[in-house]
Amino acid sequence: MLAVVAELGVSGTENDHLIARSKILIIDDEYHARKTIRALLRAMGCTRIHEAHDGASGLEAACNFLPDVVLLHWEIPDIGGAEFVRRLRFDGARRHSHPPIIMLSEHGERARVIDAMRHGVHEFLLKPVSHAALQARIHSALVSSSDAAMRGKPAEPRKLAS
Repeated sequence: MLAVVAELGVSGTENDHLIARSKILIIDDEYHARKTIRALLRAMGCTRIHEAHDGASGLEAACNFLPDVVLLHWEIPDIGGAEFVRRLRFDGARRHSHPPIIMLSEHGERARVIDAMRHGVHEFLLKPVSHAALQARIHSALVSSSDAAMRGKPAEPRKLAS
């Protein structure tokens, strides 16, 4: 974890402050997964957390809550992760909403991760999620989003090594 934070040029304390100031939307159909992630976020000092149990309520929350980061269970049963991203990015009033999206999944196959990133996901986390991994991915997504905003463009997904 410290290597990741050092690589990004941010101390652990600054990293915690960045996350603590953020609004985070958790979209997961699994109640216990949402509660676990919420507890991890609260341990990082984040208090502006919203939860949704499916894609439809997640899209509504994204419009109303305006999150800085979306944590999305890729296998949400009602619309699925790919369709959620498409609707968030390109449908109606939401089409200009570009918070970074962190994919959560029980499946870490490379092809699945690449497909998700092609759809616009920025980061990937294998469930169950650890505190250190969640903190590193959220920080990376926030820094990427901030850098992109300064350039006037949406954040780009992280590049995967070949």
